[in-house]
Amino acid sequence: MPIRQYKPTTPGRRNASVNLHAEVTKKRPERSLLEKKTRTSGRNHQGKITVRGRGGGVKRHYRKIDFKRRDRDGIEGKVVGIEYDPNRSAHIALIEYADGVKRYILAPKGLQDGAVVMSTSGEHVIEPSPGACMPFGMIPLGMPVHCIELNPGAGGKLCRSAGMSAKLLNKEGEYATLLMPSGERRRVHITCRAVIGEVGNSDHQNRKLGKAGINRKLGRRPKTRGVAMSHHAHPLGGGDGKSKGGRAPVNKAGTPSKGGGTRDPNKSSGRLIIRRRKSKRYGQLR
Repeated sequence: MPIRQYKPTTPGRRNASVNLHAEVTKKRPERSLLEKKTRTSGRNHQGKITVRGRGGGVKRHYRKIDFKRRDRDGIEGKVVGIEYDPNRSAHIALIEYADGVKRYILAPKGLQDGAVVMSTSGEHVIEPSPGACMPFGMIPLGMPVHCIELNPGAGGKLCRSAGMSAKLLNKEGEYATLLMPSGERRRVHITCRAVIGEVGNSDHQNRKLGKAGINRKLGRRPKTRGVAMSHHAHPLGGGDGKSKGGRAPVNKAGTPSKGGGTRDPNKSSGRLIIRRRKSKRYGQLR
């Protein structure tokens, strides 16, 4: 069973569960693919806190993931093992190519040790199996894909977290149409690449932390509600009793914190969106 429920022996264990990471087969990371990770604790280059509630946490190394795979075209890669990555919700797979080069990729669902994965730009015809990287012009319609490029050669940007995948709906002219997990329909250039399959470790969302100590290990510090602060510390603070003063929810700087669009209207990729994602607030397409 991937998710294990604890016996309620203590208050912290009462509502906690743990992911057993049944897909993981390799315990120690590849040292040549590790990198030092500096923790900023929510501070910018001036040392000022720009993101509240961050800091502490367990030290970790960054695993260098190959999101492009363009220099590996036509070279067979063998899966050495599936590993846990503390920097992301998905598992990662260590690939050893025929020329001895080792790389990390996101581990798709169903990928096992010893499996062969390949990538192609279109010159080599490969089978669309889990872990294969190819342009949308070669991917069959209806196929689930992840690690999707927005611009050719820029590397995978979309559908990279655990259990995520998009569906290829249509190919027309120079563009392919995708159905995103959020319900959004968007177009990407047909030369952009994607990886076949769904990202593994889909049980990640079912885990319950159970106690505040786990959040502290993840680097998340406790937050004080704005309405509980004084009037000079937060726009929603102050007053007799619990009161927001009739004001809409805002953050400490006075910016709206719930609802409303946050997407840049001048973003170039916005013109490729056919249908916006489903709005959680209004229950309709935006």
